[in-house]
Amino acid sequence: MLQPFGPEIWLSDGAPIKAALGFHYPTRMAVMRLLDGSVAIWSPTAVTPEGLEEIQQLGPIYALIAPNGLHHMHLADWVRACPDAEVVAVPSLEKKRRDLLIDTFLTETGYSLWPGEIDHILLETRITSEAVFFHHASGTVLFTDLLQQMPRTWYKGWRSWVARLDLITEDEPTVPRKFRIAISDRDAARRRVDTILDWPIQRVVMAHGTPVTEDAQAFLKRAFQWL
Repeated sequence: MLQPFGPEIWLSDGAPIKAALGFHYPTRMAVMRLLDGSVAIWSPTAVTPEGLEEIQQLGPIYALIAPNGLHHMHLADWVRACPDAEVVAVPSLEKKRRDLLIDTFLTETGYSLWPGEIDHILLETRITSEAVFFHHASGTVLFTDLLQQMPRTWYKGWRSWVARLDLITEDEPTVPRKFRIAISDRDAARRRVDTILDWPIQRVVMAHGTPVTEDAQAFLKRAFQWL
């Protein structure tokens, strides 16, 4: 079910998804309505008939966005459900998903179809490149995996220790340790984070963690202070 998060943006939490070694992650997608009335879906979760109908009531689905090289599990199902939608993805997904026809790649030059509505910047790691988005109408910045927070009881046994070492069960969302280690060019990463912090951010959304709706700028400075 869609939950309003701000002007022209809605969130929907999906079922947890299984990853390697028995780890599972909560899922979340964002739906943003553009000025022309069409809809862009960020990090699509599993398709359901009810969810699809609810989104279509907002407007025609124009774009399906894979914001990093890891969030693509349900993309093919969405393409089948919305054959007229444009698939937008980070370049690294092309080799990983040769079964998908990607219409537009997210590059450093930005996505010119949404000027003044949705901006993005790429943050590169050895794990994956991630496009961080800024939705102007709601003042929302959207992170996929570069910010995470799970409840401390989310994992059991040895997985809970791994999660703790990875910093994903901290008191507030932060950059997982594995992504910190995977950033090879820290100077470039700092420049990109500075660009993000220059956006007039009011809210922060992440695929795995509690959204931040107060003091968003201060929160992001804390989350990236290590960098």
